[in-house]
Amino acid sequence: MSVETNENFKPRSILLTGGTGSFGKVFVKMILERYPEVERLVVFSRDELKQFEMSQEFPRSKYKQLEFIIGDVRDGSRLRRACEGIDTIVHAAALKQVPAAEANPMECILTNVHGAKNVVDAALDCDINRVVALSSDKAAAPVSMYGATKLCSDKLFVAANEFKIDRDLAFSVVRYGNVMGSRGSVVPFFMKKRDSGVLPITDTSMTRFNISLEEGVEVVIHALQSAVGGEIFVPKIPSYKITDVAEAIGPDCKQEIVGIRPGEKVHEEMITESDSQMTVDNGRYFVILPQTDRFSIDSYCMQTNSKRVPHQFTYSSGTNDVWLTVEDIRDLIKTHVDPEFKPHRPSLAGSISPVDAQDRDWEKIA
Repeated sequence: MSVETNENFKPRSILLTGGTGSFGKVFVKMILERYPEVERLVVFSRDELKQFEMSQEFPRSKYKQLEFIIGDVRDGSRLRRACEGIDTIVHAAALKQVPAAEANPMECILTNVHGAKNVVDAALDCDINRVVALSSDKAAAPVSMYGATKLCSDKLFVAANEFKIDRDLAFSVVRYGNVMGSRGSVVPFFMKKRDSGVLPITDTSMTRFNISLEEGVEVVIHALQSAVGGEIFVPKIPSYKITDVAEAIGPDCKQEIVGIRPGEKVHEEMITESDSQMTVDNGRYFVILPQTDRFSIDSYCMQTNSKRVPHQFTYSSGTNDVWLTVEDIRDLIKTHVDPEFKPHRPSLAGSISPVDAQDRDWEKIA
């Protein structure tokens, strides 16, 4: 096995599925800044209003390489048409809400699994060179429908490398945790709830990984530059305690325990013990390698200056060795969510109703 990376990789034309989401907006901004010579940057999504709003933020008069195509990854023929003239696909489209996926499993499967298959088929049918799919920490040892569909998606993209024959085509995956300030995530949810004087806590022991949108884009760019095909790239990122997030946002708010919902874990994993036998550490990232005859883990380590992780290694938000403090969380909120943020001390005490507790919407990872 020969490992050839291209740190100077410059995509000529990119298709971004789910491009009007939180990740998509930051990805577009960073690509236009970093690769101004890119010829085409196509935002593929199904929401015409979000496309219109995004086109106002990135006007055609200034960004002539930016295009918008309405379509759904469930529609394979539409996706193949959008891939004409494209050399790079970044697949960010997904249904991400844990409770919604539990209640509507077939819809989640159609988008997250069948949609992933359509992306793979389009890449194999068209003249694509690089495909990077966004995954989630919930894909590791999944207990939710969302996590299960993302694990299936990961498997599809990894296995797709076996069908490329001799083509210059690499499929890879990036897997990371909760995104600071993304739509529906815990930080904006707590910021909305803090005026009530009560912040709902699922479990006082709960922890999560944390990453910014900008850092998420950097992981994708790293995968585009270095993927041989079949890798799952896992960034080394800090963890936080949910109680510390509540303290950072509403130090005087009551923390009300409301219980874990179906599909939730107390701690998230990104690398399981079973993954560890094919996982290497290259300094900034862990890389889970595919279990195929194509890959020699020792050869990969030698050619990429990586090393095997310890036997029975796991990478969990609960046992992580890097943690965000309350002050760290506040600084990150100011940087990535609200520059004017100040810890809130409510003037009115309130309570949260059982309906509100069930309605909370903060498990989305965009």
